[in-house]
Amino acid sequence: MYCQSAMFAQLSPSPSPSPANLSHFVHRRTFRNSTLAVSASPPSANSSRPPIQIAGGKDSTLDATKKNDSKGFTLEPNEEEIDWMNLESDIRLWTRALRPVQWYPGHIMKTEKELREQLKLMDVVIEVRDARIPLSTTHPKMDAWLGNRKRILVLNREDMISNDDRNDWARYFAKQGIKVIFTNGKLGVGAMKLGRLAKSLAGDVNGKRREKGLLPRSVRAGIIGYPNVGKSSLINRLLKRKICAAAPRPGVTREMKWVKLGDGLDLLDSPGMLPMRIDDQAAAIKLAICDDIGEKAYDFTDVAGILVQMLARIPEVGSRALYNRYKIQLDGGCGKKFVKTLGLDLFGGDSHQAAFRILSDFRKGKFGYISLERPPL
Repeated sequence: MYCQSAMFAQLSPSPSPSPANLSHFVHRRTFRNSTLAVSASPPSANSSRPPIQIAGGKDSTLDATKKNDSKGFTLEPNEEEIDWMNLESDIRLWTRALRPVQWYPGHIMKTEKELREQLKLMDVVIEVRDARIPLSTTHPKMDAWLGNRKRILVLNREDMISNDDRNDWARYFAKQGIKVIFTNGKLGVGAMKLGRLAKSLAGDVNGKRREKGLLPRSVRAGIIGYPNVGKSSLINRLLKRKICAAAPRPGVTREMKWVKLGDGLDLLDSPGMLPMRIDDQAAAIKLAICDDIGEKAYDFTDVAGILVQMLARIPEVGSRALYNRYKIQLDGGCGKKFVKTLGLDLFGGDSHQAAFRILSDFRKGKFGYISLERPPL
């Protein structure tokens, strides 16, 4: 059971990751006054969002100058360092005993074939990812599909991660030469900037048409990405009206749809694309945690248990925040036991409802501004 794996992970460091799995491994970050384990007395909550900063800025609330080699859980407040490579490896260990998370509804296969044809018409492709898990929300075939086409990367739900994480991801993608925009599809933050950038990147289209004696036409931009990452919401914000169906659950958009944004830009809204089989189950669990995959693909209690174990290891949250919210100790580091105890305390023994509460709290930002991934080294 993954609870046994979780307790083992506290007592010994994770094995060195294999080169094949390095794509999702991420660097260490040091935090001040973070607690990673249950203290003897009920702790006090302290969570506030830092002021907005641009990429490359420094957040004075975080201290990245001191490091130590402590691993696992400690009993007193201390400067702690989370080793994201080991956490990622532990997530893989925890998921081995679980039912694989897989979701591939029939409309996705049809859409994938249509998308390859529509890509031939696109001047620029806008790939939307979940800012909390940017590495887990990109399709393994994305690079092959896009080839040399001009590309904009959108990290949506930027309001759900810290400014420090936002800056780290901005620097990471800038080093790769990838143009990235952070957006909030619900409020429209970044939407207009996205529209302007799409037009500017494809601005040479009509120049070439004029050279050939052809009339100008609208720039064609396709918006693609995983389910429920906010593609349709972004289009609606760009259009300033609800044209595309959008809801906070995967699988709402099932057909491709071209919409016109003024005279200069045509947008293609497409259903969420997932691989037929998700081999990386650590990534699949994070898709479930962030509600980026259909609910039928996973067991709520298992996923919530993994989330609890992850949050206990992340210094921005830690076991203190879990205790403060639910008044339950994380006994032995076992997330599934935590979920069952919450079910007994609040839901008459219904673990499913308890798991749903924990996942909903995370998705609504009740634990603060939390990224579940860091940029690779």
